[in-house]
Amino acid sequence: MTALLGLALLTAAFSSPTLAFVPIGGGVSTHVSISGTALLQKVTEACQAVAAANGHEFKPTGSSPEELVQACLGPSATGEVSGAKFHTALQEIYTQNGLVDRDFINSAPHHFNSEAFHEGRSLITEGLVAIKANIRKENFKAARENLGRVLHTLQDFYSHSNWVELGYTEPYANLIRPDLPLENLADIDTATCIDCQSGSCVNPILPNILLEKKLTSGYMGIFSPAKPAGKCSHGGAADLTSTRIPKSVLHKDEPGKDSAFFHNTAVNVATAASLQLLEDIRLAAGDNDFLRMMGIARSSVVCFVIDTTGSMADDINEAREVVYEIIDSKKGTQDEPSEYILVPFNDPAFGPMIRTTDADKMKTEISKLKANGGGDLPEMCLSGLQLALTGSPSSSHIYVFTDATAKDIALKDTIVALIRSTKSTVSFFMTGGTKRRRRSVGKASFNDYKDLALASGGQAIQVSKKQLPQATDVILDTSTSALVTILQRARTPGKTETFPFVLDDSLKNVTLYITGSSITFTLTNPSGVTQKQNQASGALGTIRSVGNLWRISLNSNKEAGEWQINIVTSAPYTIKVTGQSTITFIYDFVEKFDGPHPGFAVLSGRPQAGSPATLKLSVMGRKGSSSLTIGEVGLVLVSRPENVTKGVMGDMGNGDILVTVDEVPQGEFVVLLKGVDQVSNSKFQRQSTTQMSVSKVNIQTTVDSSMEPGKNFEVPFSVMTQGSGGSYTIDIRNDRRFAMTYPTKLQLKPGQYANGTLTISPPQDTLSGTDVTVTIEAKSSSGADSNYAVLRLSVMTKITDFIGPRCDVVSVQAADCPADMTQCGPFHWQLSANLTDGNGTGIESLYLHQGTGDFTHSGLSAAVVEAQYNASCCSQVVELIATDQIGNVGKCYHSIARSGGPPSLTLSLPLWLCLLVSALALRL
Repeated sequence: MTALLGLALLTAAFSSPTLAFVPIGGGVSTHVSISGTALLQKVTEACQAVAAANGHEFKPTGSSPEELVQACLGPSATGEVSGAKFHTALQEIYTQNGLVDRDFINSAPHHFNSEAFHEGRSLITEGLVAIKANIRKENFKAARENLGRVLHTLQDFYSHSNWVELGYTEPYANLIRPDLPLENLADIDTATCIDCQSGSCVNPILPNILLEKKLTSGYMGIFSPAKPAGKCSHGGAADLTSTRIPKSVLHKDEPGKDSAFFHNTAVNVATAASLQLLEDIRLAAGDNDFLRMMGIARSSVVCFVIDTTGSMADDINEAREVVYEIIDSKKGTQDEPSEYILVPFNDPAFGPMIRTTDADKMKTEISKLKANGGGDLPEMCLSGLQLALTGSPSSSHIYVFTDATAKDIALKDTIVALIRSTKSTVSFFMTGGTKRRRRSVGKASFNDYKDLALASGGQAIQVSKKQLPQATDVILDTSTSALVTILQRARTPGKTETFPFVLDDSLKNVTLYITGSSITFTLTNPSGVTQKQNQASGALGTIRSVGNLWRISLNSNKEAGEWQINIVTSAPYTIKVTGQSTITFIYDFVEKFDGPHPGFAVLSGRPQAGSPATLKLSVMGRKGSSSLTIGEVGLVLVSRPENVTKGVMGDMGNGDILVTVDEVPQGEFVVLLKGVDQVSNSKFQRQSTTQMSVSKVNIQTTVDSSMEPGKNFEVPFSVMTQGSGGSYTIDIRNDRRFAMTYPTKLQLKPGQYANGTLTISPPQDTLSGTDVTVTIEAKSSSGADSNYAVLRLSVMTKITDFIGPRCDVVSVQAADCPADMTQCGPFHWQLSANLTDGNGTGIESLYLHQGTGDFTHSGLSAAVVEAQYNASCCSQVVELIATDQIGNVGKCYHSIARSGGPPSLTLSLPLWLCLLVSALALRL
């Protein structure tokens, strides 16, 4: 598949509507569509490169995300592939892009308004450095959030400045190159615009500004109409400067009657500029890490949080055996984990977190765990779990092994906030006896673990140490790709109840889990065939029990349709039904914001009580969203009899749905989705796993820059309640144990925000690219109501090196290559080059980006790195990529088919980018 064909397919599948997270204005082309076009083009190219390196062709069978991810990960790997994490990555970028219009509405640099060119360029270049550092530290979520903000500012340059009015149709490369000057800027006293109040004004720029190629941008005044004499206005209803002469509108946010041509040109150039920035990131990161940042990886991430105190020897051995079985049994399939994470804990220590994509390294690391110390005291379980939740990708499955209660039970509310924020699932394997003694450190018990498991949609499995090997099948079940939840409920106290659930033809490996004691149940399929808990092997499946866990694995020939399970007990219990399927959905609770560019922002905390709740869903089917018909979206309480609060759906196109629920249920609820799979014409049912509830408390906070090691960093926040006023407790925690100061109490009046400031101090030796997750919780004095906000901050060392490595070609020996390329087979050519980083940070990586020959080089620590390339004359192009320790990129390109001067470091746009811009111009 060619790059442009891939772009056409992917753009058709993913282009988002104007309603999604705000435009460049409100026209046909938006920030989302511009970013999506560029991101999907880069993903296509990276997938093609990875496929070629692995010896297979990148050939998606269709345009759906599942088919794209399947083709990218390789056609030979068996198993189901979900596009959910890819969709999630895209949405995170789009969300942060849109939030620039809400959080920095009056910031000229963020939008290149009011001729703030140097400040706007600084936001781009500093953000670009942060993205590369985040990727090197594998903090991909932080990288995506930074990327969304940077893309917004970069794209606004082309809409808000006069770049395209000056006749330029290529990106301004200096915006991402701080080593190059911003040239020919109009000064504050230079008039730039004509007065357009009397009629049509196709190009409002003064003739002398056009002749001299002076850069300017429109002035924006939300609170004041003042602007310097003779300057352009941004324009729009919110811009008060538009009332001042010269009355001229410079923005190209939408295709107005006078600006249609310039709007389309600005869209094309903004898209090309976004591609240019993404190419720089891709080259610095490498294709594999670029794709990991974009959520293109086998979807399973295995994360273990393990108690290593003296009584845990048996548990550690079992965890080790499970890891080995996962690695050995799933190798080469889509179920093979894309990443392994290990967090040990005891008392008083916890961590460090070990992350690796190398299965053999994970085997080595878990083999090092030894049980020692600790005794019979509670341990630092929740501190270890906090590290896992902040260090793992969103929607991870985390498995906790412990035989003790939590000494750090004060973290419980923070853990719930992180579970809700990350939508990760936590399962506990508890092997402690109920008679264990503990110090008086609070009211911690094993019930706390059960609460956290239920909140996340996980399991709380209580067994003896001898029984543990029989319980860990749950890990093998859930450490798998394309895992979906069909049903999850909890009852306290228990009672006789029948739970209906729908199974569709796409589902594989369907498994039911029941946790509780003194339970009897009957499972019934759509044809009325039944199987009871005492039938280990029956007509419907295989039933096993261990400790407080029942595990029912349905036969592979299970019947599609409505099933039922009747449970009889008076004791508390949970039930969960899962399977593997590419039919799934992702969702966020969102709130609308107004301003010059209104849109929707993702809620950081819980939805507001007493108000309608709005959700944005993205649905995915076996052949994309078009292969599904959505019948119902609603909220359902987990712990009460079935009562779905249905939402009103609005189709946003391309599988995106905006759902409004007028009355949110009181209590813990999940999202329920029902519809029809058009591939098989069968009904399907899916639900979210993470529980949510409403709150009358609201927390607002915004972060606009990175922290520096050794310097205090201030984060302002505001808290408001629609409930009873009074004293509210403020509790703030971070996962790096950085020193913090903040007000521990705020006095709230109903409907009014009270302000506070968090000061956080990263140590001087904090590595650049480190991310820090901060949770801010506000709780009423009675403890009856609370809410939270979760922030992800980056620590960045001040950068002074913005120049990439230099490549000097020493020699090219290609004289033997024949002019007739049909005769090229027996002949070879060679290239020698020297690479240096001058006074920079030193070359960190050097790799072959184009070419199929043999590539070698001397040690990267040398002042001059010598590179040698030897290839068949049939392979005529070579491109070397060198990155320094900051992430600056240098390219060395040579073609023996090209005549001219000696090859050198090249910064020109590649041919495919020129073709892409042309294709977009035709499309728009």
